[in-house]
Amino acid sequence: MVDTGRSGGSDADLIFGLQQEVDQLKEAVASHAVVDQAIGMVVALGRVTPDEGWEVLKEVSQHTNIKLRNVAELILVWGRTGGMPAQIRAELEDALDRFGPSQVPGPPE
Repeated sequence: MVDTGRSGGSDADLIFGLQQEVDQLKEAVASHAVVDQAIGMVVALGRVTPDEGWEVLKEVSQHTNIKLRNVAELILVWGRTGGMPAQIRAELEDALDRFGPSQVPGPPE
């Protein structure tokens, strides 16, 4: 959090700090939306609950060592194009198998 006190900082420093904080908050909101959309796809296609969809995303992220937001973005791209990296597909199928009867639709790449 930015210190809004007047102990030695200029107005320009305060404005710069506040702008950085606003930018970080915007990024967090955008990231949250991407993750929520990916959870929705996992829920619909994997026939799991939203909580299980969240766990699936976390597991895929952990097992592939790819940031959760990036995994979510790849899942959204898959929804639009049908293409998914083989490593993500395999981990997604494994995670879904642990939460319910499912298989990732479409041919593997």
